[in-house]
Amino acid sequence: MPTLAHNKEAAFHYEILEKFEAGLKLSGPEVKAAKLGQINLRGSYVSFIKNEPFLVNAHINPYKPAAGVQKDYSPTRPRKLLLHQKEINYLRGKTGASGLTIIPLSVYTKNALIKVEIALTRGKKLYDKRESIKKREIKRQLQRKMKERI
Repeated sequence: MPTLAHNKEAAFHYEILEKFEAGLKLSGPEVKAAKLGQINLRGSYVSFIKNEPFLVNAHINPYKPAAGVQKDYSPTRPRKLLLHQKEINYLRGKTGASGLTIIPLSVYTKNALIKVEIALTRGKKLYDKRESIKKREIKRQLQRKMKERI
């Protein structure tokens, strides 16, 4: 499963509670652009519009060879997520009741399909972010010391 895009900020800003796999409904030129890695998940999230999940603010650059076909193309348009009805109901209930958010973690291909890994998350407090930074710095220092020994 080659990863096309990864949301690096997600693990820093959010505490990941549950992960789900969803299909992504795209147009033809969008699929080609996404498979070339021209997709950015920074600042994107999942929202429910008319009880259906949509990926909002995910930026997919226009596919250059199809410029004539895509006249009124919006790179950040909402894109429908394909989930089972049980999953949709579960996620809608969790986000509405307890103040949790759904964000995309990565976009990847599975067979010939484009899939999105989404996560049910809770926002981290400032002190949690500081703790994450401290753990990351300690890990880097350990790796440097191990490298020096070799």
